[in-house]
Amino acid sequence: MTDETPGRHMSAEIAQQPEVFAAVTGSRPLIASVGGAIAERRPRFALLAARGSSDHAALYAKYLIEVLLELPAGLVSASTTTLYNAKPDLHDVLYISVSQSGGSPDLIEATAAARDRGALTVAVTNNPDSELARAAELSVDVNAGVEKAVAATKTYTATLLALYLLIDSVQGGQGEKAAALPELAAQALSTIDSSVEEAVARYRFVERMVTTGRGYSSATAAEGALKLAETSYLAARAYSGADLLHGPVAAIDSDTGVVAVTSTGKGGEAMRDVVDTVRQRGADVLAVGSAAADVPASSRIVLPETAEEVAPILEVLPLQRLALGLSLARGGDPDSPRGLSKVTKTR
Repeated sequence: MTDETPGRHMSAEIAQQPEVFAAVTGSRPLIASVGGAIAERRPRFALLAARGSSDHAALYAKYLIEVLLELPAGLVSASTTTLYNAKPDLHDVLYISVSQSGGSPDLIEATAAARDRGALTVAVTNNPDSELARAAELSVDVNAGVEKAVAATKTYTATLLALYLLIDSVQGGQGEKAAALPELAAQALSTIDSSVEEAVARYRFVERMVTTGRGYSSATAAEGALKLAETSYLAARAYSGADLLHGPVAAIDSDTGVVAVTSTGKGGEAMRDVVDTVRQRGADVLAVGSAAADVPASSRIVLPETAEEVAPILEVLPLQRLALGLSLARGGDPDSPRGLSKVTKTR
């Protein structure tokens, strides 16, 4: 690819992810030292602050904390601090701020305020020298390297992996379930081209898409919808499979493309009825994940099987490729999405 080739950065950074995963797993001892400090403080519950793709990583971490650590966890609204000046008592609370750049003013301000109010603050960022990392008591380096594409790919998955290793270490784990991810990611990226190309052809002219998943995979659905919206300008919405059946399914018809994330595990099992229902509505369903071959979909992208709690780190890879392919097929350049920049500053 030349320097002017549309999507060159996004394509290259998708391909770099096996190497990035190896770097993140190699830094597990440093991440585990932060996990050990969290365990010593014995937090009562956890709060997570993030924006954009990092918000989906925080949603993934919420499931990890609630399932693996059995602690209540919630996603915070930074604006309650930055706009409304709320001052909750956060003593004995774990407050994790997730930001690829570490430069969003609202997250920096909210993290500093949480620390002042007694929280144990941890910044998870791809910029260890950022203001966010300095604002927090502890920090975890995502270790993804410089990302040039506007649409986050390798920084998103590296953040997921870093969060898994962090939370696993809090419970005394050694990261065993993530050890094979570099190899599995390379395997996945080398085998999904034809399935992704088929999906691009199917959805090239669609204007409305829904992404859906259950459990850990809810984060994948959310990130997939964001990638489709920001690179291909599709009207893409993400729903938990459960929430989809509680109303939005009424809007699904034969003009709707549905991406169902279905990996081996309890979340994937719960998606069977969801996929069957949307198929009955006439939707064209693309199943993505290690259990994709076992659901009644129109087309499938099957991925290697992993433990359910690390499946989202692989699940999003074909959705990144799908977003890239659709953007190019529709005449766009995913490296230069209109109205977006690499660092978005909000308050």
